[in-house]
Amino acid sequence: MSGHSKWHNIQKTKGAADAKRSAIFTKIAKEMIVAVKQGGSGDPANNSRLATVVAKAKAANMPNDNIKRTIEKGLGSGNTDSYETVIYEGYGPCGVAVIVEALTDNRQRTAPEVRHYFDKFGGNLGAQGCVSWSFDKKGVIDIDNEDEELEEDTVMMDALEVGAEDFEADGPIFEIKTDPDSFNDVVAALEAKGYSFVNADIEMVPQNYVVLSSEEDVKNMEKLLSFLEDNEDVQNVWHNWQQD
Repeated sequence: MSGHSKWHNIQKTKGAADAKRSAIFTKIAKEMIVAVKQGGSGDPANNSRLATVVAKAKAANMPNDNIKRTIEKGLGSGNTDSYETVIYEGYGPCGVAVIVEALTDNRQRTAPEVRHYFDKFGGNLGAQGCVSWSFDKKGVIDIDNEDEELEEDTVMMDALEVGAEDFEADGPIFEIKTDPDSFNDVVAALEAKGYSFVNADIEMVPQNYVVLSSEEDVKNMEKLLSFLEDNEDVQNVWHNWQQD
């Protein structure tokens, strides 16, 4: 899930880590297998999409053995999994823009489920392109400085030096944005400098945000996001709801 405040989202992810770790790893593994099969290589150095997923996996603390086994599974001739990427766009309560990225082997299953969530919680599924125009595709890297061991100016200079476009401190989170094409290079360069991440992925970043003032709207938005994220076909959910 993506939306302000970043620290709020990181805290939520941390709190749910143990309960949802298996589901998170399963989704990343699916994405990794697709990256291997479509990229034709199990080497991240020769498969940019795989490199992006591996960075995401590491940020989620997916064990290296799991990553290795998943890549090997994707390379295996016996693997017949066939998934396609489908993007759904719509509106949550009060016009909150929502983009849903799914990896599915059955559109006829996934589309009705996604539509049902939007309808149930005060939103509506729209046509492709109805909200994506108000988002920018960016590489997003988050570094946790809750322990205050890192100097903000040092991290900013290191990030800009290796090709980052933007740097922002959001509470104890340092958020680094990159052009999608340079994302993998920036991740590798920062890792070489000794940094680790709590999030590293290509995201759809909102150009503006919506504040929900009604308690009912907030609850419906939270439920919409929760149901979407818990769906096994949904890989990513991006929105422009500005959370407290």
